Amino acid sequence: MSAALVVIALFMVGALALAVLARRGRKMSLEQWALGGRGLGALMVFLLMAGEAFSTFTFLGASGWSYGKGVPAFYILAYGGLAHLMAFWMLPAIWRYASAHKLVSFSDFFASKYDSRGLGVLVSIVALMGMVALLTIQLRGLGIIVSEASYGAIAPQVSIWIGVIVMVSYILVSGLHGSASIAIVKDILILAIAIFLGVYLPWHYYGGVTPMFEAIHAAKPNFFEFPKEGLNLSWYNSTILLTALGYYLYPFNLTSVYAAKSAGAVRRNTMMMPLYQIVIAFLFLVGFAAILKVPGLQGSEVDLALFGLVKATFDPWFVGVIGGTGVLTALVPGAMILLTASTVIGKNIYKGGFAPKATDRQVALVARCALPLFALIAVFFVLRGGTTIVAIAIFASSLLTQLLPSLIFSLLPRPFGSKQAAFAGILAGGAVLAFTTLSGMGLAQLLPNAPVVIKSINIGLVALATNALVFTAVALLGRRASARGVVGVPA
Repeated sequence: MSAALVVIALFMVGALALAVLARRGRKMSLEQWALGGRGLGALMVFLLMAGEAFSTFTFLGASGWSYGKGVPAFYILAYGGLAHLMAFWMLPAIWRYASAHKLVSFSDFFASKYDSRGLGVLVSIVALMGMVALLTIQLRGLGIIVSEASYGAIAPQVSIWIGVIVMVSYILVSGLHGSASIAIVKDILILAIAIFLGVYLPWHYYGGVTPMFEAIHAAKPNFFEFPKEGLNLSWYNSTILLTALGYYLYPFNLTSVYAAKSAGAVRRNTMMMPLYQIVIAFLFLVGFAAILKVPGLQGSEVDLALFGLVKATFDPWFVGVIGGTGVLTALVPGAMILLTASTVIGKNIYKGGFAPKATDRQVALVARCALPLFALIAVFFVLRGGTTIVAIAIFASSLLTQLLPSLIFSLLPRPFGSKQAAFAGILAGGAVLAFTTLSGMGLAQLLPNAPVVIKSINIGLVALATNALVFTAVALLGRRASARGVVGVPA
């Protein structure tokens, strides 16, 4: 057994023990299990939300895309600033409403705001589809990390199953407290590892960051230019906007908001979240450093860039430390996705759709039963193989962003819209995404004669615009019908 594998195993066992011990002295009611009793302060909310943000998407996706795509990868660095700025104003309002109405799941917000259990079910379906994609990212990343860091001693499929068993086990036992306890250790480690690798590797191989970029430019003169088509500047700007708008619609982010003890804790957290961008910047440097030292990675193989360079540089025991840290970047967000998804299934699918009189104890039981089943669905998708981590993330963001118009309009000082408008908008935006995804067609195929700046817009943004227009039209028609006294159409 290699030193790297021993270190990774210690990380995994230590994480499981830490998470299980987090249950001590607590009676796991639904609220305690799903939201930590709504008692997390600003620092713990930050660590938990950063734990979700510092994921395998950051660890492997940022370095992989900087290696394979060059300049377009910088969208990953750019969208966070806009997202956190929006969150400073939006999240405290969500917390106040969630706290006053004792909301537990992500979908509760929509069901309560629009007084519609049916809308809660629809939002739950969209959220669950998005979370399957997001959990696939974590599991795929986990498989890569353990397989690469163990020098192939453990196959990706085996590590995925081990990771799922660990996640399911500690969430069933400790709920949110388990993820929060691991997040503390993980965030410190990932920050330290990212900064070290981002500084050391360019210096070790090139003599510094500037000589590294000069060497890459000499070998690949056009690498740091936007392509004229595809991932060009139009795609870049539209993807930044789309991802920023949908960032806090990742359902597990709102779970962390609900868990905060005050609106002030939520707002202070949004002020600290830009620290996340530091990690991304340093991991970009790792990807750039690998371009000339680990050449030839194509397609989904670009996600291997970080470990390809790390294994060529460090002793196995330190590769194990990096791999163990990477495992934690999968466990924390993966477990939060499982917790959020199972709560949505219990609270909004089961109670909202089939058993409106179900007690919290019954909802908690259904949620715990749904948790391993949801994990199995994600395992099925990740074992099918597929595209890069970043591509999956963009799809998940596009899908979850379809909930934005219903959320934003409900937060206005004078809320605008109706449940009919929310239904119509979400379905319209989802239909655009479904058609383009299943057909493999984007704006370039649908509008072949349009200017490049139009053809390259991220299709998710087109779906969101369609959603907002349909929402507004149905809401205005509802108001007009109500003003005329049409029975059964709410204002």
